[in-house]
Formats: sequence, structure tokens, C-alpha cells
Amino acid sequence: MPNLPKLVVDSVSSAGLAHRLDEHAPKRREKPVARDDYVAGLAKGLAVLESFDTERQKMNATVAAQRSGITRTAARRHLLTLASLGYLETDGSHYWLTSRVLRLSGSYLASARLPKVMQPTLNRLSVQTGESISAVVLDGDEVVIVGRSGPTRLLAYGLHLGARLPAHATSTGRVLLAALSPGELESWLSGKALRRLTPHTVVNADEFRTLLERVRSDDYCIADQEHERGVYAIAVPVRNLNGETEAALNVVLSAQRIPSREQLRDLIFVLQDGASELRGLI
Repeated sequence: MPNLPKLVVDSVSSAGLAHRLDEHAPKRREKPVARDDYVAGLAKGLAVLESFDTERQKMNATVAAQRSGITRTAARRHLLTLASLGYLETDGSHYWLTSRVLRLSGSYLASARLPKVMQPTLNRLSVQTGESISAVVLDGDEVVIVGRSGPTRLLAYGLHLGARLPAHATSTGRVLLAALSPGELESWLSGKALRRLTPHTVVNADEFRTLLERVRSDDYCIADQEHERGVYAIAVPVRNLNGETEAALNVVLSAQRIPSREQLRDLIFVLQDGASELRGLI
């Protein structure tokens, strides 16, 4: 086992549309597509759909246009279309998501290989530790929980399938960001303000780079109340046979249940053992 750190880690044309959406939407590692193959209308509709979040659960056309980076007229047409398809509900002025959008995530969980492959390991680790274990992937500025097993007592922290959390302030996000190449990391950080979520959140870019170097060296990450007060999290990377990081495993405890150094060492070992088990499967 590696040496453990301190318990607290201070730790339009299609091309034009793509540019506008990129300015307003979360950064993603998207694959380029030929201009002739780019469906601008689909991109606009998805941008409108993705503009709904916990900060904006209801929106009118003006706000949707601002958040998705398209014109108000276009936003209104897409809102109406999404409402007619059942993805949105409306009172005639404002729009909000319906449960139909869960078909999209449900289809992913039902068809994607990664969650299926990881679930037995998540179940085993949860039984072994008695804790909730999650599998997480990076999506732009956020991490997304794609697998989970264990007690439900921590669901208040938002640890449910499909939950999205800020990458910079979470143990899993830092593990996944530490796996990026120097160029990819600088692109991810470019023009980005690391939002302070608690007094413990690292928001200085240089400090954040140093923190990721430590994560890369240790091959695990501990985050103590940086995303949310009272939440203590441990994460390790999950790599494929080529050594590429595909996901992260983590366990979340309450700050009142911070483990001793020996317990912490055991938890890290269990997570890394699970990651090793998955290496030949993903």
C-alpha cells in the first residue's frame, strides 16, 4: 500500500452552431463530425434539453435560449417540440422535465456494457465493506454515477444512478481528471472557474494541478467535505488492459464516520482490489 496522506486533502451553419453551443454548454470530449453529417436541429434540441438542471428546473424560452446558446425563437420551437413528444410539461409559459427523459438514461443503463460488467464487483465490494460503492465516469465538467450498490442511508447526498456531481470537488472527478494527458487537462481547465462549494473546496488552478499530481502519484484520492459538508469520499481509478482509465470506484462516508488510518488503508485496498478485478473485464 502507498503511504497515506493527511486525512483532509486540500484535497446558423453547423460549424457556427457547434461553436456557440460549446461556449455555453459543459465541456465534453466529443468526437468530431463532418459538417455534412452534423444535424444542427438535433444539436439544438439536445442543448435545450440539457439546459435543465437543479438550478433551473423550470424555464421559459428566453432563459432556455440563454442557457443553450441559441436564439429565443429556436429555443421556443424546440421547447414546444419536446413538450409535444412528452419530454417536457408546460403551463403555456414555463417548461419542465417529465419522467419520459428517464427513457434515455434507462436505455443507457440497459444497453451499455460498462455498468453491467461492473455491477457484480460493486455488489461484492459493498458486502465486503458494508458501505455504498459507486462506479463513476467523467462527462465534461461533471461526473456521472453509472453503477451503485449498498446501503441507501446516504441517498440524501444525491448518490443515485444518473446523479451528476462537479468533477473538480469530488474524489472520483479528481481521479478521472488526473488520468487526462497534460494537454487534455489544460484544455479542461482553460477559462474555467473552479466553483467553491464548501470552505474546503480547492478553487485555485495551480493548487488544483498540484492536487491532481498527488492523486496521480498515489493512485487514489480522498476528498473531505469539498463537495458537500459532512461528506468524506475515497476513490480509485478503474483501468482497462491498455492502462486507460475508464471509470472510478468510490466509497462515501459521513464526516462523523471518518475512518482510522488502518481502516482507511483497508478501504483503499478493497477499492483497488475491485479495480484490479475489473481491469480484465472492461
